[in-house]
Amino acid sequence: MVESETRKDDALEKLRLFLNDQQIALNGRLPPERHLCVELGLSRGKLRKALALLEAEGQIWRHVGRGTFFGPRPVINLSDVEYLSEQSRPTEVVEARLAIEPQLAKLAAVHGTTSNFAEMRRCKERCKTASEWRIYESWDNNFHQAIAQATCNKLLISLFDTLNIVRRSTVWGQLRSSKLPPSDHGSFAEHDKIYDAIVSRDPELAADCMRVHLKSVRDRTFASMEP
Repeated sequence: MVESETRKDDALEKLRLFLNDQQIALNGRLPPERHLCVELGLSRGKLRKALALLEAEGQIWRHVGRGTFFGPRPVINLSDVEYLSEQSRPTEVVEARLAIEPQLAKLAAVHGTTSNFAEMRRCKERCKTASEWRIYESWDNNFHQAIAQATCNKLLISLFDTLNIVRRSTVWGQLRSSKLPPSDHGSFAEHDKIYDAIVSRDPELAADCMRVHLKSVRDRTFASMEP
């Protein structure tokens, strides 16, 4: 049983590393399964199990007849996402996040389950061990998505997913001074505070911690953007 789980994890890790190395754009198409099998040295069955796990995490989405795509599944069609991304300024994206995400954290503290909390904890810890910014951003995205999922409100989750896709599609022009997040990166402690408030079932504190976090991210991001 342990050996079987190890093989499954190996296949998943190979697929994760491949996606990180390829730097596929959000909603970009992955290579066909037959090509991935050859590239990664995996059987079709092991590859499909790894793809299913990534899809469950919201890392990829699949469309019958079109292929497999990188990122969370859009709740609106891709042309609408592209239009919203083109029309939305970074400041508007931040304002939308400040309007929505503190309330999601508040509801997550009320409705979240043990499995929701475990996923939040896993994501925030993976943020701390990320070997490059791209990997950090992927796990940071998963952390916020896990909070949305913990609301158990399908409409709010759909609204968050739409906002999140637009956010990740928006060109920020952010400059990085290092290959990976520093050990004292501000978001690490902020994630911990959000998580602790949610797990403690303190809705108001969870909302406040999320609001502080988003404002901190806003200030750091705009300070590092190209003039």
